[in-house]
Amino acid sequence: MLSQVGFRRLLEWLDDGVDSRGERYIEIRRRLVAYFERRGRPAANELADETLNRIGRTLEQNRAISISPPARYCYLVAKFVMLEDIRRERRLVRLDESQAAEPRSSHPGDVDDEFVMHEQRLASLDTCLQKLQPEQRELIVEYYRDGGRQKIERRRNLANRLGISMNALGIRAYRIRDALMSCVEGSASAA
Repeated sequence: MLSQVGFRRLLEWLDDGVDSRGERYIEIRRRLVAYFERRGRPAANELADETLNRIGRTLEQNRAISISPPARYCYLVAKFVMLEDIRRERRLVRLDESQAAEPRSSHPGDVDDEFVMHEQRLASLDTCLQKLQPEQRELIVEYYRDGGRQKIERRRNLANRLGISMNALGIRAYRIRDALMSCVEGSASAA
């Protein structure tokens, strides 16, 4: 959330010293929404608001932004907001249509069924991991271990150890993960 001070500084910065009574803000916001919509982002309004909030917080802390015109900086920030949104979307686990169509029940037995299904999927994952070559298994386990800064360092070290680029490492991990997902889904449908 943006403070009043940050919002006031954002308006002043967007107006470039000339009071437009918020019209410039509305115009930039409208253009940002259109920018996100053209790129197929489903929450374009929220992303535009997040972009302007970040700029406002920067102005609140630093009192000034040296990049001009303001629209140029807005699009620069919008690009990063969009990339973060895309990454966040990729992290979400998608339900297949049959799971999404089933209403969630509050019966106590359903929780046990969900637990059993979860345990079966984990058992399938373990089985599928064992089917991989040892170097593939080590790579995929190392690749997805840890979080945050530790994950980045671990991946960098893994790429160095293998003598490949970070991009090549990501591609290898993607291919292994894809094979694992197919194996787990095949095990689930066979059960």
